[in-house]
Formats: sequence, structure tokens, C-alpha cells
Amino acid sequence: MTLTATVPAATATDVVKLFGSGDTAVRALDGVSVSLTKGEFTAIMGPSGSGKSTLMHCLAGLDSVTSGSVRVGETELAGLSDKKMTALRRDKIGFVFQAFNLVPTLTALENMTLPLAIAGGKPDPQWQDTVVDRLGLRDRLAHRPSELSGGQQQRVAVGRALLARPEIVFGDEPTGNLDSRSSGEVLEILRSSVDELGQTVVIVTHDPRAAGYADRVLFLADGRFVDELRSPTAEAVLDRMKGLER
Repeated sequence: MTLTATVPAATATDVVKLFGSGDTAVRALDGVSVSLTKGEFTAIMGPSGSGKSTLMHCLAGLDSVTSGSVRVGETELAGLSDKKMTALRRDKIGFVFQAFNLVPTLTALENMTLPLAIAGGKPDPQWQDTVVDRLGLRDRLAHRPSELSGGQQQRVAVGRALLARPEIVFGDEPTGNLDSRSSGEVLEILRSSVDELGQTVVIVTHDPRAAGYADRVLFLADGRFVDELRSPTAEAVLDRMKGLER
């Protein structure tokens, strides 16, 4: 099943990913093709072991494919040197992880600007103000992670992903460690970053409620795309997931 889109932020074409070799090799991705539209919020779902996190890691350049092609924008990832791959991840890709991954000794603002600082750059002041205010962090910028709630820490992580204005933001279970209220706040921010800031967001999630914030939900099973849902609701996503798990 090949899923197409008009303006790709990232594309995978006939992607196969094997773990191990010989008779014991596990085929985590089995000929996956997908195109992710710029300025759209996509959720990737599937049962445990379906390959959803593997796919995201391949799309984000965190893992290599066994065969097939992955592009971010116009850049083919296969064959990139370590230096060029690092630059691509720094300049074009943002990450939001389940575990926040903040530096405990740095303030919220220092954490948000850290990737740019490491690269020798600075955020655009106007863009920084837009992101900070949209995240509701104006009065928390001098606080360290231990002084912030889980939801606030994840908002800092979202801000870190957005400040460099990447072409695409990937979230690996970005609300998995949050209570329902904080989860909703973070999802609203990701949704508004698409609607108001033109960001492209792709998340892997097992939560139908989280997927309900997306424009499009892609369903994986046994390393292949098996279904797609546009303008999803949490209830519709849950029904599709129940069908896959049966």
C-alpha cells in the first residue's frame, strides 16, 4: 500500500529494515512507502512491534535502512557522511522524546537554545518570543527542569525542537510520560504549531486521543502500512486499532 502526498517534507520509498541476519533476521519494515506533507500533523500508530518507531527513526536519520530510499526535503539520507547527517538533523529536524531529555543544570531557556548554541548560532529574537509565548513559558524561562512540572518540561522540549525552525518535528510518544491534562496541553501546542506556525509534525503514539489531534493517521502492522484515516477522531482511531489488534 503506497500513500502519497503533494508537497513532501519527508518521503520513504520501498523501505526495508532488517534487524539481525540469516534465518534469525527480523523484518521490522517490509517495503514501506509514504510521503509526509509539509504543514501537516501526522500520527503513526500500530500494535506493539508493528515497526512504527523504527519507521520514525529511519525518517529522522537516527537509523539507516536496509534497502529503499529516505529523503528529508530534497536530501537523500543514504550515503550522507556523518558530518552531513549531523548537520541535517541539526538544521532540518526537531525531536521531542517521551523522556524530555533536558539538561538538569540548565534553565528552561538555556535548554531551548542549546542545540543552536552548540551549532554556533542564535535563535531569531522575534521567533523565540513567538515560541516562548505560544508555549506559555514566559515566567518559567529561568527555572531548571527540577523546578518545572512534567508538562512544563515537555513544553520546553517542544520549544527546543521549534526554535531552530526545522523542516519537520518528530515526536516519539511525546505525551507518554504525562498526565491527561499535561498531555492535552502539549498536543494543543503541537497542533497550533502546525496551524499557526506552518510546522510539519509527525508523532508515533499508541494513544487514540493523541492521534485525534492529527490531520492524518497512518496505521502500521507487521512492518507495512495497512490503513489511513483523514480528519480522525479518537473514537474512529480506537475502532481501527481494535481491528488491527484482532
